[in-house]
Amino acid sequence: MEVLLLGIYSFFVWLIFFKFKWLPWNTVSQVIVITLPIIGLTALILALNVVAPSSSDVRVLKYVVNMVPQVRGRVLEVPAEGNRPMKKGEVLYRIDPTPYQLQVNALEAQLSNTQGSSRELEEQLTGAASQVGAARAAIEQASSRVVQAQAQLELARKRVAQNRELVGKGAGNRFDLEQAETNLREAESALDGARSAEAQARSAEGQALAGERQIRQRMGAKSGGEWAQVAQVRAQLEQAKFDLSQTIAYAPADGTPTNVNLRAGSFVVASPIAPALSFVENEFIIVALFHQNELVKVQPGDEAEVVLLTLPGEVIKAKVDSIIWAQGQGQSTPASNVIPSTGVAAPPPDRFPVKLTVDPRDRDVFLAAGARGNAAIYTEHGEMIHIIRKVIMRVGTKINYLILKLH
Repeated sequence: MEVLLLGIYSFFVWLIFFKFKWLPWNTVSQVIVITLPIIGLTALILALNVVAPSSSDVRVLKYVVNMVPQVRGRVLEVPAEGNRPMKKGEVLYRIDPTPYQLQVNALEAQLSNTQGSSRELEEQLTGAASQVGAARAAIEQASSRVVQAQAQLELARKRVAQNRELVGKGAGNRFDLEQAETNLREAESALDGARSAEAQARSAEGQALAGERQIRQRMGAKSGGEWAQVAQVRAQLEQAKFDLSQTIAYAPADGTPTNVNLRAGSFVVASPIAPALSFVENEFIIVALFHQNELVKVQPGDEAEVVLLTLPGEVIKAKVDSIIWAQGQGQSTPASNVIPSTGVAAPPPDRFPVKLTVDPRDRDVFLAAGARGNAAIYTEHGEMIHIIRKVIMRVGTKINYLILKLH
């Protein structure tokens, strides 16, 4: 663009000073003619770098999912092929489900057995509760008999005392005294019997309570509305079903599997350091790195354009999503015994990344992960000179057609 402006400027200089000779070509005019474009281009470039900054370090980033199996086993089938696009939900590989299906079958049978045992224990618990209730009723009945026997005993003692007093005074009959003493002994015997029956009833209650507690201990506590034993087996069954479902790996999103070295017959394990394959999602982000002083006027929502080496001749429209105001040089070493380093910084220094959102019309354009190129951001300032940056971007994308190497 600068060369084009210099060419237009040279044409007008030629017209004014040589073709029509409207002004004399002397030392003063020569100095002015040479100085004017230098000052003008310098001011234009400086202003352009503020109101429409550009970056030569643009990167296309895609999310890569390392497909780590959840279960171990022998691989039966690998429908996924390296670098072949797949839709979300398509099968990547299958693991032999036989041992996991057998585990599910065994736990289903165990769950049925445990549920049957729980129902039997519930019935036993109901019977034990009934025995406790009957024992308590017997205690109440025996307690009433004890009270009644005690009352009769007190009455019999009074009758004996009264008859002894009458006999002692010569006013009573000895036969009545003997009858009263007999009644007293019968009342004492009845009280002893009532107390013995009460003790037996309390003993029966203790046995019934012990039986009830034993049954409750066998059944355990309740979890989620069912007994602990049943809940435990059900949880194991759900885990077994989950493991069975993990024998088939599906594509997590639209994308492309890569680094597919997995083959039928291979043995895979659930280890994060040994993924079965890598899956590159179609979803992407574009990040452009700018020098810190270039972002003075940039705001989220500003228009942007991207040209990539993989897409010569094309200009991708975008908008500024956000500026990532952080980089590695802004973080000191967390170890307390290390002095923060101020030496050589990790590349690239003195830059902040800007996240760009691609315009919907260009969302279907294939962008390779790791593609590089240039980007420009058009702020809300100096819109009259944005055209210069746009021309530079379009000339640059045409130049990308050129492959400049000698072999």
